[in-house]
Amino acid sequence: MKFNVIHLGLTLSKFFAIVVFFIGIGNLIFPAYGVAFLQLIDSIFPGYHFGKWGFGGVIVATLYAALDGFILGVLFAWLHNFFGKFIKKEGK
Repeated sequence: MKFNVIHLGLTLSKFFAIVVFFIGIGNLIFPAYGVAFLQLIDSIFPGYHFGKWGFGGVIVATLYAALDGFILGVLFAWLHNFFGKFIKKEGK
């Protein structure tokens, strides 16, 4: 079975963006919510700084998450399709 590279990239992009967005919004409403996760995001994304920008920071982190999700989805699908060629199909 082959994965559609673009579709998996877009799916993971949306998923990562939604997760980061809602955790960021939750942290703005309840400051103790998601602190460890957002500090991890701060260490990964170079333009995001936890607690400095408010809603603007949530948007920046969401955009980074969408980009990273797309890249990871495309990379995973490509690797799956590439190495799937070398696996012998059962029954053939």
